[in-house]
Amino acid sequence: MPRRLRLVLSLVLGFVLLAVATPARATALVTVLRYDSSRAAEFVSAVDQAAAIWNSSVSNVRLVKGTPAHFTVIADNGWPRALPASLGRGTVWMGREATSQGYNPVRIAAHEIGHILGLPDRRTGLCTDLMSGSSAPTSCTNAYPSAAERASVDRAFAGTAAPLVEFDRLHVDR
Repeated sequence: MPRRLRLVLSLVLGFVLLAVATPARATALVTVLRYDSSRAAEFVSAVDQAAAIWNSSVSNVRLVKGTPAHFTVIADNGWPRALPASLGRGTVWMGREATSQGYNPVRIAAHEIGHILGLPDRRTGLCTDLMSGSSAPTSCTNAYPSAAERASVDRAFAGTAAPLVEFDRLHVDR
């Protein structure tokens, strides 16, 4: 076989191996968390959208609907809140009180899931900060975490930083 052909074939084979091996290695580092939204009533779609937003925003954790669940989402008539039991585990309540006041349900769901993912409330009042919660105006519909929030979640799930949220404490953003 001519030397040039061997070189081309080895380069092609090297790229193919790299393309096949890299996703498998990256996937092994992703923590998959299952969520159960079967009791989220009218908020199921908002919860699914929030999970998709987190999935597009972070690389070390993936949220999928399923059971047994790592966290559960429940609709009720109170204020939205979360009870993170440990990183990636807990309960979220999608309280109707906030949506009746005009807060965006997808932003609420993404914010409360943020607690489950290790983020505390940050009452900055800025719409760009997902964890600012209700301190941002009701006109705020941004459901995407900021760069700092994304990085914090990725570090927590990579094991390179402790989650910032306090576990076994009810987080009510009011």
